[in-house]
Amino acid sequence: MAMTLSDFNSLTHEVFGSSRADHLLRTHVLTELGGRTAEQAIDDGFEPKEVWLTLSAEFEVPEIYR
Repeated sequence: MAMTLSDFNSLTHEVFGSSRADHLLRTHVLTELGGRTAEQAIDDGFEPKEVWLTLSAEFEVPEIYR
């Protein structure tokens, strides 16, 4: 199932909280996505769902959100 960028943003804010989510997306490097931040990965053309699954795995987000 595809994930829109809007869904990605809503989910990150719901799970991590608004201010933490914004900071996390800009600063946390995801090694599985070539050393990019989530924001860079999306800008570089990675699908939001792939970025979300990578991010949620690194932060051990409960399965209900994956």
